[in-house]
Amino acid sequence: MSECNVSGCGCPSGAPSPVESSPRDPERALYRIDNMDCPTDAALIRNNLEPLDGVTGLDFSLPQRTVAVSHRLDSLAVVEAALQASGMRARRIDTAADQVRTVLTIAGMDCPTEEALIRNKLAGMDGVTALDFNVMQRRLTVTHSPGTLDATLAALHAIGFEAKVESGGTANAVAPAESLPKTNWWPMALAGVTATLAEVVYWLNGGDHWTVVVLALVSIFSGGLSTYKKGWIALKNRNLNINALMAIAVTGAMLIGHWPEAAMVMFLFALAEVIEAKSLDRARNAIRGLMSLAPETATVRQSDGSWVAMPAKAVPLGAVVRLRPGERIALDGVVTSGRSTVNQAPITGESLPVDKAEGDSVFAGTINEAGSFEYRVTAEASHSTLARIIHAVESAQGSRAPTQRFVDQFARIYTPAVFAVALLVASVPPLVFGGIWMDWIYKALVLLVIACPCALVISTPVTIVSGLAAAARKGILVKGGLYLEEGRKLAALALDKTGTITHGKPAQTDFMALSGDANRTHILAASLAARSDHPVSQAIARAATELGWVLRDVADFSAILGRGVRGSIDGHMYQLGNHRLIEELGLCSADIEAKLSALERQGKTAVLLANQTGVLAIFAVADTVRDTSRQAIADLHSLGVKTLMLTGDNAHTAEAIARAVGIDEARGNLLPEDKLTTIESLLKNRQGGTVGMVGDGINDAPALARADIGFAMGAAGTDTAIETADVALMDDDLRKIPAFVRLSRATAAVLTQNIVLALGIKAVFLMLTFTGDATMWMAVFADMGASLLVVANGLRLLRR
Repeated sequence: MSECNVSGCGCPSGAPSPVESSPRDPERALYRIDNMDCPTDAALIRNNLEPLDGVTGLDFSLPQRTVAVSHRLDSLAVVEAALQASGMRARRIDTAADQVRTVLTIAGMDCPTEEALIRNKLAGMDGVTALDFNVMQRRLTVTHSPGTLDATLAALHAIGFEAKVESGGTANAVAPAESLPKTNWWPMALAGVTATLAEVVYWLNGGDHWTVVVLALVSIFSGGLSTYKKGWIALKNRNLNINALMAIAVTGAMLIGHWPEAAMVMFLFALAEVIEAKSLDRARNAIRGLMSLAPETATVRQSDGSWVAMPAKAVPLGAVVRLRPGERIALDGVVTSGRSTVNQAPITGESLPVDKAEGDSVFAGTINEAGSFEYRVTAEASHSTLARIIHAVESAQGSRAPTQRFVDQFARIYTPAVFAVALLVASVPPLVFGGIWMDWIYKALVLLVIACPCALVISTPVTIVSGLAAAARKGILVKGGLYLEEGRKLAALALDKTGTITHGKPAQTDFMALSGDANRTHILAASLAARSDHPVSQAIARAATELGWVLRDVADFSAILGRGVRGSIDGHMYQLGNHRLIEELGLCSADIEAKLSALERQGKTAVLLANQTGVLAIFAVADTVRDTSRQAIADLHSLGVKTLMLTGDNAHTAEAIARAVGIDEARGNLLPEDKLTTIESLLKNRQGGTVGMVGDGINDAPALARADIGFAMGAAGTDTAIETADVALMDDDLRKIPAFVRLSRATAAVLTQNIVLALGIKAVFLMLTFTGDATMWMAVFADMGASLLVVANGLRLLRR
């Protein structure tokens, strides 16, 4: 829990402050910004839109390239003009009554090659307004007009894809991974045997023979028929993908009489495609494999008191489930009876089991270890914490990381450029310099084989997805490749105090009665404190309850914003609040100042009880520092990250806590808007790197949203944190942040390795082609070998 929204925390304030009524409720418009690629673009849009009269709020999603504009405008023309003036390609994508979102599962959509073909086919169709691809999960979300779905499915069928309608886009449920058809290895085996025999016969015969031609044709059409079909469809749609290039290259090789080589190239390509697809499936299922952690059945108590095993999907909210030692928990819930220890590693990444007793939360997919207990179901199977984690990561997989966007843009230029060079290589030397046509055509065909940047475009999504999966297994939920990449640049991290660095469960440590009966004074303060839900006031009330005292009734209770609370007890008015409140009441003295200073220098929060004439008592409350905070801060410093603590507590307490854990700088007496201002200052004055903010995802929402990366603590079971944070830590262990930074740096290293590897192999074979040392089968080995290497390299992140 964060500090209260007051300056000089210590106030027991918890009552809501009055809010002025608006003459008109804000409306919301959602825009897709096609060229909003980084926080710099978002800042440009923010600077242009925020000053507009009538614009009340902006909510950016960089991974999805969207901005939601809250406004009180009669027309959005001024907003759209400002977006256009910013150089942004914006279109409104609100799912209004005349728009439908349909989620399609496309089994044949395995890589960016297929995505580009589908995008080119559907993007210009009437009624289709938006396409959101998630290649790693083979999903396409189409926003379209009613009545156009059949035409969309027909268009997909026309380019060789069969799509299954998964939902209307409203469900948040996670479906189990579909089992794909098993690979039929017989045609592949036949293609390999006949291609090898064609090479052998060619070598034994000293050249071509009708047997070589027959064997080559059998190999090509048994192993490469699907490649020819896909290549023809791509060419019809003016798309130079790998299938089109391979079909052209193999056909050209046959036309110039290189039959054995044409057969071997097609076989090697088809084999590499199958192996690559299997490798991609491993990354694709890395997250969905977590679904198997939750059992399909649960033992549920019936109305007559009996226990019956039921499918987890059929268990209603509020049902009571019984769990025996060693069983996995099927659904989220709250323990109603019994005690046990639970292994929560699948959700939080915690290595040690956690004790569970009545009132504690349990999560689907975790393991009951020792005892037996019963729990009440709080979420359906499709909306459990585990299901929401998987849904959030799959959504993150669908977003493009900055490196992936660069690679895709490069690929769109690279392939046509190499194809044009191949045409020039085939024609210019023979026509201009009298070169031998067959030799130069062969070199052009080799260029075609290495013209497709498959290794390059597949390397980034596989690496990003593997990194997201590795993070999720550690209990770190990253909301997109953008944040996974930007994490390596983290230069400054602002941390909330309560519930982040400390446990967020303060206890009363000191009580000094200054006037009147000490017990009566304590009861008066506790009676006021019990009316507030702030942790500091609750600590005072809890201490009185533990002493067995009966609290008094409070009349005319109200909050004093930023100061404390007041109320009438037995006809007398009392105030309970912080140092600032007492000063404003004119009740402070040198003696009281000295006592408060002594407490604050010990890292304690002081609260004072006063009546109309003077201060009656001083209470001190302190929160304990988490055991993991010191190590986490040390790890961050070793990674070169500057740390800054932001708190609403007094400056002395802030400095004491900061010294205890080794934080570089502490700032106290901050309201939520002050925290936001601090983050904006860090962003404005930074000298490279990104700025992060750690909080609870609710009270610190403005600062979390403004930071380059917002980290939410203790997100397990918290819908808001999972849905709004850029990075959600599923438990309260700050050490996950340096772990995230290390994973981000490892991901960046693998991305760099893959790009250098893919482009390096291309460069080498381009040179070998012009020197006449490269052959077609060597080129396909290099091209598909590079694809397999970058996939395998990306999958290494799953082992981190």
